[in-house]
Amino acid sequence: MNGSVAYLVATLGCLVGVAGVVIAVLAARRTRSGSRPPAANDPFRDRDADALRGDPRALKPGDIVEIRQVPYTVRGSVHLVEGGWSWAEHLLDDAGGVKRWLSVEADPDLELVLWTSEPGATVTPGAPTLEIAGRRYNWDESGQARYTATEGTGLDPRGTMRYHDYQAPGGARLSFEAYGEAGWEVNLGEQLRRAEVMIYPQGGPEQAA
Repeated sequence: MNGSVAYLVATLGCLVGVAGVVIAVLAARRTRSGSRPPAANDPFRDRDADALRGDPRALKPGDIVEIRQVPYTVRGSVHLVEGGWSWAEHLLDDAGGVKRWLSVEADPDLELVLWTSEPGATVTPGAPTLEIAGRRYNWDESGQARYTATEGTGLDPRGTMRYHDYQAPGGARLSFEAYGEAGWEVNLGEQLRRAEVMIYPQGGPEQAA
């Protein structure tokens, strides 16, 4: 075997070896990505205890939501989008006509917060800390989102919403929201445990309209 042939054989051998390594790496990547499908961590994918309580992400007007054994009817829904982040707020009322809001966010973990309006509050957003009802809240986040709303919310079908969110130790929430050109609405919120919420869907979307 002369020098040229030997050099060619050695070069081909190296190329085959590199190709083998690349194939092995790609196969390993496919195996890792395939071993953790996105739906595997979805708590509502299987019929476990969580799934049987209903999926809050699918709430719509007309559904019944039982929160801490108090039944509410969903009167309207607002869906909000800010960049790649989205969440929903649902207007509820009980048999006595008491109105509250339930916010549903999954980013990535499910978060449920029950809100009560405070129309008599005199605080305004912007400060790093605020005090209301004897509790001190720290600024958490603020921004502006686009929204679409169903009938029953009292809002325009679509528009923009500005917000400032605060939190207190223990998970209590304070939120300021302004839809369109309206002034600030003040709401106090409490985070719910998943076990405190049961959902009873009431037919398809066309029936709930």
